[in-house]
Amino acid sequence: MKNILIIGIGRLGRHLAEKLTELNNSVMIVDKDENIINELAPRFTGAMIGDCTKEGVLRSLGVNNFDICFVTISDNFQSSLEITSLLKELGAKYVVSKANRDLQAKFLLRNGADEVYPERDIAEKLAIRHNAKNIFDFVEVTDDFAIFEIPILKKWAGKSISEIDVRKTYHINVLAIKKGGNLKVLPEANYVFDQSDHIIVIGKPADVFKLTNRT
Repeated sequence: MKNILIIGIGRLGRHLAEKLTELNNSVMIVDKDENIINELAPRFTGAMIGDCTKEGVLRSLGVNNFDICFVTISDNFQSSLEITSLLKELGAKYVVSKANRDLQAKFLLRNGADEVYPERDIAEKLAIRHNAKNIFDFVEVTDDFAIFEIPILKKWAGKSISEIDVRKTYHINVLAIKKGGNLKVLPEANYVFDQSDHIIVIGKPADVFKLTNRT
């Protein structure tokens, strides 16, 4: 479990906070909008109303006690830049800031951000997911490889991984089988597919797209 600070609770900040909490992290949220904090406070470990461009507000949070500090302000880049810089000055261990443009990303990195999460990355992920058929999730690993959640081909049902020879025939590796809410990690070669199975695979996007277009 990690201690997480999220500053700026717009749409992205809220989803991030909820997901990190779901993954059993301790999450503290901060926003200057009193209505947002009052609405969301019961869901998280901590919540505070405050303007984090003010050094005193950040000091009161004890930012050096958090494993990661996220700055997810979307409507005021100047504030995002100031908060990112202040966090590092106050001893924050790791700062991840949101940027809407490449130029903003460069300024954030120069002013203390350890990592920048361009909004473009979210758009690219959605574009890949919705450009191809039957892709339920997608995580880029390198420029050449990614992890995908996809359904099996209908003709795979009742056959084993080794019988189909997935790796040689389709140039992908099966990392896990998802059946309902259960996940079977690194299935053995004799695993027999069920029609309802989803598979978690790693491969080149072009090979995965070719496979999903057959389903």
